Amino acid sequence: MKRVFLLFALLLCSVHSTHLFANNKTDSDTIGSISGIVVDETKQPIAYAAIVIKSSDDGKTITGGITAEDGSFEVEKLPEGSFILEVQFIGYKTHAQNLEITKRNGKIDLGTIVLTEDTEKLEEVEVVAERTTIEQRVDRKVINVGKDLTTAGATASDIMNNIPSVNVDSQTGDISLRGNSNVRVMVDGKLSNVPVAQLLRQIPSTSIKSIELITNPSAKYNPEGMSGIINIVLHKNANTGFNGTITTGLTQAIEAKFNSSIDLNYKQGKFNFYGNYGNNIGKYVNDGTILRLDENSLQAFDFFNNNKSHLYKVGVDFYLNDRNTISIFTNQNIFDGKGQGITDVTYNMDQSRNVTQIFNDINENQSEQYNFDYKHDFKKEGHNIELEIDHNAFNSDQDANFRSVGASLFPDYMDFVDTERTQTFINLDYVNPLDSISKLEVGLESRTFETDVDYSSTGLSFNSNGDLIPTPSTDFIYSMDIYSAYATFSQTRGKFSYQAGVRLEDVEVKADTNRLRAFTDKYTEIYPSAFITYNPNEKNQFQVSYSRRVDRPGLQQVNPVREWATPLISSFGNPSLVPQFTNSYETNYTRRLKNGSITAGIFYRAISDEINRAVYVDRLDFNKLILTFDNFQNTSAYGFELSTNYKFTKWWSINGSFDFFSQTQRGITESLSGDSPDPTENDIIEERVEVDNTAWNLRLNNSFKVSKSLTLQLFGFYRGQNRTIQFTARPMYFVNLGARYSFAQGKGTISLNYNDMFNTMRFGFDGDRPYEQVGGFNWESNNLYAGLSYQFGSGKNKAKQRKRRDSNTKKSGGGIL
Repeated sequence: MKRVFLLFALLLCSVHSTHLFANNKTDSDTIGSISGIVVDETKQPIAYAAIVIKSSDDGKTITGGITAEDGSFEVEKLPEGSFILEVQFIGYKTHAQNLEITKRNGKIDLGTIVLTEDTEKLEEVEVVAERTTIEQRVDRKVINVGKDLTTAGATASDIMNNIPSVNVDSQTGDISLRGNSNVRVMVDGKLSNVPVAQLLRQIPSTSIKSIELITNPSAKYNPEGMSGIINIVLHKNANTGFNGTITTGLTQAIEAKFNSSIDLNYKQGKFNFYGNYGNNIGKYVNDGTILRLDENSLQAFDFFNNNKSHLYKVGVDFYLNDRNTISIFTNQNIFDGKGQGITDVTYNMDQSRNVTQIFNDINENQSEQYNFDYKHDFKKEGHNIELEIDHNAFNSDQDANFRSVGASLFPDYMDFVDTERTQTFINLDYVNPLDSISKLEVGLESRTFETDVDYSSTGLSFNSNGDLIPTPSTDFIYSMDIYSAYATFSQTRGKFSYQAGVRLEDVEVKADTNRLRAFTDKYTEIYPSAFITYNPNEKNQFQVSYSRRVDRPGLQQVNPVREWATPLISSFGNPSLVPQFTNSYETNYTRRLKNGSITAGIFYRAISDEINRAVYVDRLDFNKLILTFDNFQNTSAYGFELSTNYKFTKWWSINGSFDFFSQTQRGITESLSGDSPDPTENDIIEERVEVDNTAWNLRLNNSFKVSKSLTLQLFGFYRGQNRTIQFTARPMYFVNLGARYSFAQGKGTISLNYNDMFNTMRFGFDGDRPYEQVGGFNWESNNLYAGLSYQFGSGKNKAKQRKRRDSNTKKSGGGIL
C-alpha cells in the first residue's frame, strides 16, 4: 500500500509541475473561459473531440483541450480578446465560430454544439481504418483495429496475440490478460454461452471495429474477473437501404481450415433489419512429448480434431420515434467436433509397463441467445432509461471412447457427458446528467445461472478397498443467483474529471451431486471503484484508478465430473471452492504525438483466497495423479505496460507494445517417496509450493504502404520465460508476413499472410513437480492464409437513425464460461 500511495503522490507532483510549465500567463492576464457540450446529430455526446482556440488576428493556435466522456469541455485562463473556436473529430465536419472575451463577458457557455458527419470521409473511416490506434479512456483502453491487424489473421483468435497485454493459447484457445486467465470476454457488451475459444474462432477479423481492455472496470460493470473484461466491438452498418459484406478465407497448414461470413443489413424508415451467418470448418493437428526423468518414461501425444461451427444472427431495430427504440435479436450457434488422440507411454526401464491409449471423441453443442432491449430518451440531453433482457441456453453432448493396448492395468471404457446450461440477465439502467459537468448513473440487475452435467461411464474404478467396480454415474447441478444494484457519480471540473461508484451484490451458490455432499454458499459483498483523470492539454492525459473485484469459481473449476484423463493423470474440479477477491490499483499516462501516441501504465493487485492448481496422488490408484483446484493464502501481482503507434513516414508506420508482469503463485502438489515397486508401500509427501512468476511480452507490427492499394505487414512477437506451479515455460517467438490489396474503390480487399514463417512457435517446458520432467508441444502455427472481403449495397449514410446502443458496453459481465 505504501508503494501505491507513493506512486500516487509522485503522479500528482508531475501533474502539478506540468500545469506550471503549461501556463505562462499571469492570473491578471487570464480572465475568461469557454465551455459547452459536443454531440452528434443523434444527440449523443462525442468524447475526445479536439477543442482548438485560435487567434482571430493571425489564426495561430493559442490553447485547447478535449471533450470528456459526456461530451463536455471547458477551456480556462483565456485572456481578453477575439478568438476562433474549432471543434474537430474524425469523420465529422469541423465546427468553427468567432468568440470575444471581455471583462464583462468572461465566462462563455456555448451550450450544445452539434457536429455533422462528413459522409465522404466517414465511409473510409467506418469500414476499416488504415492503421491501429490506441486511446486511453476513463475506464478502459481502446484498440481501434486497423487494416494492419486485420491482415495478421483470419479470425478474432488469430489477432488477439497482437493486442497489448493479451495472450491466446494456440492449442486450447484459452485467453489471458496481464498473465491471468480470470478474464471475461464479451462481444458488443454481451456475454455468450458459447465457449470463448470457439467464439473467437468464429468472428472474422475484418468484422472487428475495436477491442476494449477494461482492466479496472467501474462499479457499473459486474466485478467478475481478476484481470478485467475484454470487449470486442463489431462494425455496425449505418447506411440506409440494402447493404452487406461477404468474407471468405482459407488457411493451409498440415491440414486446411476454411472460414466465411456474410453480413446483410436493410434500413428503411423506422426499421433496421440485419442478419449474419458465419462458419469455421477445419482440421487441427497437435503433438507433444513429456519425458519423466526419475523413471525414464516417455509420454508421446498425437491429437487430431475435425471441427465445424456455424453462427447465425438475426435482428431488428424499431425506432418508434426520436425518443423510443426497441431492439430484438437472436444468436444461434451450432458446433460439431470430432477428435482423436493417441498417447504412447514407454517405460525404458520396464517394457512390460508400456501402454498405448487411443482416444476418440464426438462433441456436439448448440447455443441459443435471445435479446430484448428498450431505450427511452427524455427531453434533457443524455437523460435516458434502458431495459435489457438476455437469455442464453447451451446444450452439449460428448461421447468419448478410450481404448488401451498393452498393460492390462488400463481397461477400455467410454465416457458420456451431457451438459445443459442456462443464464438469464435482466438489466435496468438509468442515466441523468445533473448539470453540464455532472452525471449520475444507477442500475439494477438480476443474473441467474444453472448448469446440469449428467455423466455416465462404462469403465471400472477402484473403490476404497482397492477393488474394481463399475464407475458410478454422476449428476452434477450447479446454480448461481446474483442480484445487484450500482450507482456511479462523475464530474468534470476544468482539466480534472473523476468518477466514484459502488456496487452491492447478493449471491447464492448451490452445488449438488448424487455422489458428493451438497455445497451452498451465500454472501453479500460491496465493490467500490474510483477514477481520477487529468488532462493538462490536448496532448497529455494522466489517470489513477481503483476497483474491488471477485473471481467466482467457473464450471470447470467446480465440476467433479472427470474433465479429461490419460493413463497417468486425471483432471477434476472442486465443488467446495470459494471466491477469490482482488483489490486492483492502476495508473496510466497517454501522450498524443503529431503522428501517433504513447501509452504507459502500472498496475498492482492484492489477492485473497487465491484459486490455483493442486496436484494430488490418487488414493484409489497410487500410480496416477489427480489434477484439481484449491484455495490458497493471500498473494499479490504487479506489472508495467507500454504501447505506441507512430507513423514515421507516409509509407511506414509501427504499432508496438511491451508488457511485464510478476505474481507470487501458490499451490499444492503430492508425490510418492520410497523405492518399493508397490506404490502403496511408499509414503505420500504433500508440498505447499510458492513460486514467483515474472514474465514479459514484446510485440512489434510494421506497416509499409507500397501504393494506394497495396500494404505490406511485418509482425514480430516474443514471449519471455514464465513460471507456473508445475513447470517453467521456455521463451517462444514468431514472425508473420502479410500483404493486403484493395480494389473496387476500397470495397474489396485481398489478404495474404505467411504466419510463423520461420516455424519457431513451440511450447517447451521443464518441470520439477510432482516429478522432474521435460517436454514440449507443437501445433500448426506455420501456415499460409488467403482471404477475400467485399462490401456491396447502394445505401447512403444516415446518422439520424444510427443506434447508439450498438457501440455501448453493457453491464452484463460475469457468468460461467
